[in-house]
Amino acid sequence: MTTAADILAYLDTLAPQSLKMSWDNAGLLCGRREQAVKTILVALDPFPSVIQEAIDLEADLLVTHHPLIFRDPLLAVNEDTQAGQCILTLIEHGIAAINAHTNLDLAPGGVNDVLAQTLGLSQIALVDPEGLLPDGQPYGLLRQGSVPQKPLADFLAHVKSTLHCDGLRYVDSGKPVKKVAVGGGACADEMLAAFRAGCDTFVTADVKYNQFRTASDLGLNLIDAGHFHTENPMMPVLARLLQAAFPSVRVIFSEKHTDCMKFFH
Repeated sequence: MTTAADILAYLDTLAPQSLKMSWDNAGLLCGRREQAVKTILVALDPFPSVIQEAIDLEADLLVTHHPLIFRDPLLAVNEDTQAGQCILTLIEHGIAAINAHTNLDLAPGGVNDVLAQTLGLSQIALVDPEGLLPDGQPYGLLRQGSVPQKPLADFLAHVKSTLHCDGLRYVDSGKPVKKVAVGGGACADEMLAAFRAGCDTFVTADVKYNQFRTASDLGLNLIDAGHFHTENPMMPVLARLLQAAFPSVRVIFSEKHTDCMKFFH
Protein backbone atom coordinates (compact mmCIF):
# COMPACT_ATOMS: atom_id res chain seq x y z
CA MET A 1 0.00 0.00 0.00
CA THR A 2 1.32 3.43 -0.96
CA THR A 3 0.84 6.14 1.63
CA ALA A 4 1.11 9.92 1.69
CA ALA A 5 4.36 9.44 3.64
CA ASP A 6 5.77 7.42 0.73
CA ILE A 7 4.91 10.20 -1.74
CA LEU A 8 6.37 12.81 0.60
CA ALA A 9 9.61 10.84 0.95
CA TYR A 10 9.90 10.45 -2.83
CA LEU A 11 9.31 14.16 -3.44
CA ASP A 12 12.07 14.89 -0.95
CA THR A 13 14.50 12.99 -3.20
CA LEU A 14 13.50 15.23 -6.11
CA ALA A 15 13.30 18.52 -4.22
CA PRO A 16 14.61 18.24 -0.65
CA GLN A 17 12.66 20.37 1.78
CA SER A 18 15.99 21.59 3.14
CA LEU A 19 16.25 23.71 -0.03
CA LYS A 20 13.08 25.72 0.56
CA MET A 21 13.44 29.38 1.39
CA SER A 22 13.03 30.47 5.00
CA TRP A 23 9.65 32.15 4.40
CA ASP A 24 8.20 29.22 2.47
CA ASN A 25 5.80 26.43 3.38
CA ALA A 26 6.15 22.99 1.82
CA GLY A 27 5.40 19.36 2.61
CA LEU A 28 2.29 17.63 3.92
CA LEU A 29 -0.01 20.57 4.73
CA CYS A 30 -3.26 18.62 5.11
CA GLY A 31 -3.98 15.02 6.00
CA ARG A 32 -2.33 12.09 7.73
CA ARG A 33 0.97 10.51 6.73
CA GLU A 34 -0.60 7.05 6.84
CA GLN A 35 -3.28 8.06 4.33
CA ALA A 36 -3.59 5.31 1.69
CA VAL A 37 -3.02 6.70 -1.80
CA LYS A 38 -4.52 5.10 -4.89
CA THR A 39 -5.10 8.23 -6.98
CA ILE A 40 -3.08 11.46 -7.13
CA LEU A 41 -4.09 14.70 -8.83
CA VAL A 42 -1.16 16.97 -9.78
CA ALA A 43 -1.73 20.69 -10.37
CA LEU A 44 0.08 23.99 -9.97
CA ASP A 45 -2.34 25.36 -7.36
CA PRO A 46 -4.65 23.99 -4.64
CA PHE A 47 -7.50 26.23 -5.75
CA PRO A 48 -11.17 25.33 -5.11
CA SER A 49 -11.69 24.26 -8.74
CA VAL A 50 -8.70 21.92 -8.50
CA ILE A 51 -9.98 20.48 -5.23
CA GLN A 52 -13.34 19.85 -6.88
CA GLU A 53 -11.52 18.07 -9.70
CA ALA A 54 -9.76 15.91 -7.11
CA ILE A 55 -13.13 15.08 -5.54
CA ASP A 56 -14.62 14.20 -8.93
CA LEU A 57 -11.65 11.90 -9.65
CA GLU A 58 -11.93 10.32 -6.19
CA ALA A 59 -8.31 11.26 -5.55
CA ASP A 60 -6.68 10.50 -2.22
CA LEU A 61 -3.89 13.03 -2.59
CA LEU A 62 -3.44 16.44 -4.20
CA VAL A 63 0.15 17.31 -5.13
CA THR A 64 0.78 20.95 -6.03
CA HIS A 65 3.62 23.42 -6.44
CA HIS A 66 2.00 26.27 -4.52
CA PRO A 67 1.16 25.71 -0.86
CA LEU A 68 -2.33 25.40 0.59
CA ILE A 69 -1.23 27.50 3.57
CA PHE A 70 1.19 30.30 2.79
CA ARG A 71 2.63 33.41 4.47
CA ASP A 72 -0.37 34.75 6.35
CA PRO A 73 -0.89 32.97 9.67
CA LEU A 74 -3.92 30.70 9.58
CA LEU A 75 -5.57 31.31 12.94
CA ALA A 76 -8.71 29.26 12.32
CA VAL A 77 -9.89 26.56 9.94
CA ASN A 78 -13.38 27.68 9.02
CA GLU A 79 -15.34 29.08 6.10
CA ASP A 80 -14.17 32.67 6.65
CA THR A 81 -11.05 32.24 4.47
CA GLN A 82 -10.43 30.48 1.19
CA ALA A 83 -7.62 28.45 2.79
CA GLY A 84 -9.96 27.37 5.57
CA GLN A 85 -12.68 26.40 3.09
CA CYS A 86 -10.18 24.37 1.05
CA ILE A 87 -8.80 22.57 4.10
CA LEU A 88 -12.30 21.71 5.33
CA THR A 89 -13.29 20.37 1.90
CA LEU A 90 -10.14 18.26 1.60
CA ILE A 91 -10.62 16.77 5.07
CA GLU A 92 -14.33 16.10 4.48
CA HIS A 93 -13.46 14.13 1.34
CA GLY A 94 -10.43 12.33 2.78
CA ILE A 95 -7.91 14.02 0.48
CA ALA A 96 -4.40 14.82 1.68
CA ALA A 97 -2.40 17.75 0.25
CA ILE A 98 1.34 17.88 -0.36
CA ASN A 99 3.32 20.61 -2.08
CA ALA A 100 6.89 21.30 -3.17
CA HIS A 101 7.39 25.03 -3.66
CA THR A 102 10.70 26.92 -3.58
CA ASN A 103 12.51 23.63 -3.00
CA LEU A 104 11.23 22.56 -6.43
CA ASP A 105 12.31 25.92 -7.89
CA LEU A 106 15.89 25.46 -6.72
CA ALA A 107 16.28 21.72 -7.22
CA PRO A 108 18.11 20.20 -10.20
CA GLY A 109 15.50 19.09 -12.70
CA GLY A 110 12.91 21.33 -11.08
CA VAL A 111 10.77 24.24 -12.24
CA ASN A 112 13.52 26.31 -13.81
CA ASP A 113 15.32 23.46 -15.56
CA VAL A 114 12.00 22.41 -17.09
CA LEU A 115 11.23 26.01 -18.11
CA ALA A 116 14.63 26.31 -19.81
CA GLN A 117 14.11 22.98 -21.59
CA THR A 118 10.58 23.92 -22.65
CA LEU A 119 11.89 27.11 -24.23
CA GLY A 120 14.49 25.08 -26.13
CA LEU A 121 17.58 26.52 -24.47
CA SER A 122 20.84 24.65 -25.00
CA GLN A 123 23.89 24.46 -22.71
CA ILE A 124 21.62 24.98 -19.69
CA ALA A 125 23.48 25.94 -16.53
CA LEU A 126 22.86 27.52 -13.15
CA VAL A 127 23.14 31.24 -12.58
CA ASP A 128 24.83 31.79 -9.21
CA PRO A 129 24.80 28.26 -7.69
CA GLU A 130 23.78 28.42 -4.03
CA GLY A 131 25.21 25.14 -2.77
CA LEU A 132 25.64 21.42 -3.29
CA LEU A 133 23.29 18.55 -2.55
CA PRO A 134 24.68 15.50 -0.70
CA ASP A 135 25.18 13.77 -4.06
CA GLY A 136 27.31 16.66 -5.26
CA GLN A 137 24.77 18.26 -7.60
CA PRO A 138 24.70 22.06 -7.45
CA TYR A 139 21.40 23.83 -6.87
CA GLY A 140 20.18 27.37 -7.32
CA LEU A 141 17.31 29.46 -8.60
CA LEU A 142 17.88 30.82 -12.11
CA ARG A 143 18.95 28.91 -15.22
CA GLN A 144 20.73 30.25 -18.27
CA GLY A 145 21.19 28.86 -21.75
CA SER A 146 21.63 29.68 -25.41
CA VAL A 147 19.42 29.93 -28.47
CA PRO A 148 20.42 30.54 -32.09
CA GLN A 149 20.65 34.33 -32.39
CA LYS A 150 17.33 35.87 -33.41
CA PRO A 151 15.44 39.16 -33.19
CA LEU A 152 13.53 39.73 -29.97
CA ALA A 153 10.22 39.69 -31.89
CA ASP A 154 10.92 36.15 -33.07
CA PHE A 155 11.82 35.01 -29.57
CA LEU A 156 8.71 36.64 -28.13
CA ALA A 157 6.57 34.68 -30.61
CA HIS A 158 8.40 31.51 -29.61
CA VAL A 159 7.84 32.11 -25.88
CA LYS A 160 4.17 32.91 -26.40
CA SER A 161 3.48 29.80 -28.48
CA THR A 162 5.65 27.42 -26.43
CA LEU A 163 4.24 28.44 -23.05
CA HIS A 164 0.69 28.89 -24.44
CA CYS A 165 0.44 32.44 -23.11
CA ASP A 166 -2.42 34.75 -24.02
CA GLY A 167 0.09 37.59 -24.12
CA LEU A 168 3.46 38.86 -22.90
CA ARG A 169 4.71 42.02 -21.23
CA TYR A 170 8.24 42.93 -22.23
CA VAL A 171 11.03 45.49 -22.56
CA ASP A 172 12.99 45.62 -25.81
CA SER A 173 16.58 46.66 -25.11
CA GLY A 174 17.41 46.73 -28.80
CA LYS A 175 19.56 43.60 -28.59
CA PRO A 176 19.03 40.31 -30.43
CA VAL A 177 18.38 37.24 -28.30
CA LYS A 178 21.20 34.76 -27.85
CA LYS A 179 21.89 34.13 -24.15
CA VAL A 180 18.75 33.72 -22.06
CA ALA A 181 18.13 33.46 -18.31
CA VAL A 182 14.88 32.05 -16.93
CA GLY A 183 13.21 32.16 -13.54
CA GLY A 184 9.69 30.76 -13.30
CA GLY A 185 7.18 32.66 -11.21
CA ALA A 186 8.07 35.74 -9.19
CA CYS A 187 11.80 35.86 -9.96
CA ALA A 188 12.00 39.41 -11.30
CA ASP A 189 14.02 40.42 -8.23
CA GLU A 190 16.80 38.21 -9.64
CA MET A 191 17.15 40.39 -12.77
CA LEU A 192 20.58 41.72 -11.80
CA ALA A 193 21.89 38.17 -11.45
CA ALA A 194 20.76 37.45 -15.01
CA PHE A 195 22.42 40.67 -16.21
CA ARG A 196 25.68 39.96 -14.37
CA ALA A 197 25.76 36.50 -15.96
CA GLY A 198 25.96 38.17 -19.36
CA CYS A 199 22.44 37.30 -20.49
CA ASP A 200 20.80 39.56 -23.03
CA THR A 201 17.28 38.30 -22.20
CA PHE A 202 15.46 37.27 -19.03
CA VAL A 203 12.16 35.36 -19.00
CA THR A 204 10.24 35.46 -15.72
CA ALA A 205 6.90 36.67 -14.30
CA ASP A 206 5.24 39.15 -11.93
CA VAL A 207 7.47 42.01 -13.08
CA LYS A 208 6.82 45.41 -11.48
CA TYR A 209 6.77 48.75 -13.30
CA ASN A 210 10.12 49.94 -11.94
CA GLN A 211 11.74 46.61 -12.81
CA PHE A 212 10.83 47.09 -16.45
CA ARG A 213 12.45 50.53 -16.27
CA THR A 214 15.59 49.08 -14.68
CA ALA A 215 15.84 46.42 -17.40
CA SER A 216 15.55 49.10 -20.06
CA ASP A 217 18.32 51.13 -18.40
CA LEU A 218 20.54 48.04 -18.15
CA GLY A 219 19.98 47.08 -21.78
CA LEU A 220 18.36 43.76 -20.87
CA ASN A 221 15.42 42.27 -22.75
CA LEU A 222 12.89 41.46 -20.02
CA ILE A 223 9.90 39.20 -20.71
CA ASP A 224 7.01 38.63 -18.30
CA ALA A 225 5.30 35.46 -19.47
CA GLY A 226 3.03 35.10 -16.44
CA HIS A 227 3.33 33.19 -13.18
CA PHE A 228 1.12 30.30 -14.25
CA HIS A 229 2.69 29.83 -17.67
CA THR A 230 6.30 29.90 -16.46
CA GLU A 231 5.73 27.33 -13.71
CA ASN A 232 3.01 25.05 -15.04
CA PRO A 233 5.35 23.21 -17.50
CA MET A 234 6.85 21.49 -14.46
CA MET A 235 3.60 19.88 -13.35
CA PRO A 236 3.09 17.27 -16.14
CA VAL A 237 6.76 16.37 -15.71
CA LEU A 238 6.18 15.87 -11.99
CA ALA A 239 3.10 13.76 -12.74
CA ARG A 240 5.17 11.51 -15.04
CA LEU A 241 7.89 11.15 -12.41
CA LEU A 242 5.34 10.18 -9.76
CA GLN A 243 3.70 7.68 -12.11
CA ALA A 244 7.05 6.04 -12.87
CA ALA A 245 7.95 5.85 -9.17
CA PHE A 246 4.53 4.49 -8.12
CA PRO A 247 3.18 2.41 -11.02
CA SER A 248 0.34 0.97 -8.93
CA VAL A 249 -1.00 4.47 -8.22
CA ARG A 250 -3.15 6.38 -10.71
CA VAL A 251 -1.48 9.78 -11.29
CA ILE A 252 -3.46 12.44 -13.16
CA PHE A 253 -2.32 15.87 -14.33
CA SER A 254 -5.08 18.44 -13.93
CA GLU A 255 -7.05 19.07 -17.11
CA LYS A 256 -9.18 21.86 -15.62
CA HIS A 257 -6.66 24.20 -13.99
CA THR A 258 -5.86 27.19 -16.20
CA ASP A 259 -4.65 30.74 -15.71
CA CYS A 260 -7.50 32.99 -14.58
CA MET A 261 -5.61 36.08 -15.78
CA LYS A 262 -6.44 36.98 -19.38
CA PHE A 263 -5.44 39.64 -21.89
CA PHE A 264 -8.10 41.81 -23.56
CA HIS A 265 -7.19 42.14 -27.22
